[in-house]
Amino acid sequence: MASPMSASTFLKALRDEGLTVVQVGDWRTHNRNHKGPWGPVHGVMIHHTVTRGTAGTVALCRDGRSDLPGPLCHGVIDKEGTVHLVGFGRANHAGMGDDDVLRAVIAEKALPPDNEANTDGNRYFYGFECINLGDGKDPWPAAQLTAIEKASAAVCRVHGWGARSVIGHLEWQPGKPDPRGFTMAWLRERVQERLK
Repeated sequence: MASPMSASTFLKALRDEGLTVVQVGDWRTHNRNHKGPWGPVHGVMIHHTVTRGTAGTVALCRDGRSDLPGPLCHGVIDKEGTVHLVGFGRANHAGMGDDDVLRAVIAEKALPPDNEANTDGNRYFYGFECINLGDGKDPWPAAQLTAIEKASAAVCRVHGWGARSVIGHLEWQPGKPDPRGFTMAWLRERVQERLK
């Protein structure tokens, strides 16, 4: 059981990992906590945005859509590897997912197939949206991939988690394809190396 870190600790952890961080508006208090609990936290979830362009994507992830209010994550990772902080606390990013997957993340074991959506992931996961069309063709620049690795490792380092605490949306919620263009196994290997 891990209590969420403070917003200040989150910011410091990202910077200490060597990331360039942009603070967007009132990100420290911009959340969905009035809709349910935030925490205990158990892992980091990686997404792709299905968008182009940094400014528009950051605004979307901060403000949300008419059918899904923001924030839609905690940080947006752009193509240059900059992390834009848009919210902290409960965020509309994970949605409903598989309780067996959550148990595996907590135990830091291999993930089972995600075949049901019966557990509120917004409560349990930090979320990073990564700017990419998600079509399998849009490139993932090296700087962006390194930032995804660093951001994931930063959160794991604070909580004392290993790389198995980093999952993709596609491993949590049936039918979700993200992130597409690299494998989560590959990312977890990189996170594990960084945590050493």
